[in-house]
Amino acid sequence: MPDVQVLVNDFLNNLKKRKIEGSQATARQTAELLRSVISQQRVSYTNQAGALIDAVRAVGEQLIAANPVELAVGNIVRRVLHIIREENLSLTTAAIAGLGLSAVSDDDDDAERNDHPVLSAASLAAAARSTLRPPSLQTLLEDVPDSAAVPHTDSSGVILMEKANLLIKIAEQAVEHIHQNEVILTLGSSRTVLEFLCAAKEKKRSFRVFVAEGAPRYQGHFLAKELVTRGLQTTLITDSAVFAMISRVNMVIVGAHAVMANGGVIAPVGLNMVALAAQRHAVPFVVLAGTHKLCPLYPHNPEVLLNELRSPSELLDFGEFSDCMDFGSGTSSPLLHVVNPTFDYVPPKLVSLFITDTGGHNPSYMYRLIADYYSADDLVVRRRPSTGS
Repeated sequence: MPDVQVLVNDFLNNLKKRKIEGSQATARQTAELLRSVISQQRVSYTNQAGALIDAVRAVGEQLIAANPVELAVGNIVRRVLHIIREENLSLTTAAIAGLGLSAVSDDDDDAERNDHPVLSAASLAAAARSTLRPPSLQTLLEDVPDSAAVPHTDSSGVILMEKANLLIKIAEQAVEHIHQNEVILTLGSSRTVLEFLCAAKEKKRSFRVFVAEGAPRYQGHFLAKELVTRGLQTTLITDSAVFAMISRVNMVIVGAHAVMANGGVIAPVGLNMVALAAQRHAVPFVVLAGTHKLCPLYPHNPEVLLNELRSPSELLDFGEFSDCMDFGSGTSSPLLHVVNPTFDYVPPKLVSLFITDTGGHNPSYMYRLIADYYSADDLVVRRRPSTGS
């Protein structure tokens, strides 16, 4: 097995160089890396959970700093930390319950005390240490029975299966939201949206899809082609035509890069315009997002990077515009500036409904769903400061 630090360094380089992009890819590879980190940890029988948490925090802090805009990386790190804490708590509870202790009040007589002896804190700790074990690598990322954990488990296959189940659970809800002869609008390309629409088609729903092309990367072209291949009636439109076409639309269904704790959405650039158009014409704006996209931070948190600028080459050809890029006479900067943001922020007031693998939720409920998914101690992933002098 490769040295874990080599794996960490390789992944860090890929994140910094943007060789890995998108919530699905970064979440899956982060989970695989953390599984390797945990599997190679050598922890003693004392404070096992603490040792694992420190190890995951140390790696997670580096991963988040490598590309802060990929919020799914931090989400997976926090989720793994939460599962470690939860499993440690359940194992400790089971260890103490296995001692067969009963609560004894101060009013019980001596005979009852002899029937139910109260053990010292040292005895409880010793019993817990003998019962506790390092959490299995399977259960650290998903609720998989311990019997399924083997030394050479194909962790990548397990995580990919979980991701496929996530898409299936979201797609199963399509028939509840898409009805006969409706017109659906989306923007760009999202695998979750693709599977959602195709699931409705498989349930004999007949509807039409308007796809805004998602300039400047034009990922909507790929989605439109895939929808046609799957037999859906599809119309490709420019992003600037959204306001002109929205009056014909029954529902907007889009994917998300991340869902914030306040119910706001970080989404591909152009979606805020679509959300405003939907609100203006009273069209429901529905966001599809797996639970790995739920971020426990708020947009105003300093740890959150809401956007980044991509290369100007996606907007124009440098050779054709090279004269415009020259420095003007007597100035220290070029006359033409090109700004190419990656994401939009859609405030929660513009979102009608979130559909996740756990069901449909209003934006106001997202903070509660996120609170169940992460531990409050892990909202900011930082290594504990050294206590040594």
